[in-house]
Amino acid sequence: MDSMLSGEGEFDSRFEDLADGSTLPGISEGEIIVIRSKRRKKNISAYRQGGRIVVSIPARMSKADERAMVPEMVAKIRAQEAANTMSETALAERIGELLVELAPEITLRPSTVTWRGMRERWGSCTGVDRTIRISDRLKGAPDYALDYVLFHEAIHLQYFDHGAEFKELLARFPKAELATAYLDGYEAAETALAAPEALKKLLSSQ
Repeated sequence: MDSMLSGEGEFDSRFEDLADGSTLPGISEGEIIVIRSKRRKKNISAYRQGGRIVVSIPARMSKADERAMVPEMVAKIRAQEAANTMSETALAERIGELLVELAPEITLRPSTVTWRGMRERWGSCTGVDRTIRISDRLKGAPDYALDYVLFHEAIHLQYFDHGAEFKELLARFPKAELATAYLDGYEAAETALAAPEALKKLLSSQ
């Protein structure tokens, strides 16, 4: 868990090739999977699973309709997520609140807190310039999960490793077990989606 939260490594979000082997117009970030379902007659559904947006369409939908409808569904999902996403200013303010409440001995504060498209880590902190980056996979996550990652990275402002002092402070987080369970479950969902072709075959029969 800790190895997923801190450090400098991160990578940019990437695309899945869609049903016709090309990237749909209007989609410029994230990982999208399009599922053609034999049971789906007319309706289209879209949902976030793991780090990807899954769009389920009727098996008989034409390529032209797919290219027109899928970007609209992706846009709706992202609009819903944006409406529920804390601003970067609010993230910095929340870190301050968590430190005052749970670790008042840490007086350092981040110079910046930003959302980033990280897929291997939930967050990272650079002590030299006091910058914190939070994975955009946490947009829309439960408050306790986001707070846990924010608090984790805030502790790294003073303690760069995961030694005894770091662990003592992190243990003060009141919902640590619940937060780690959520994060572990999220990663399990991402692992399940690691082979999209297998997922397509599974969902196409639904």
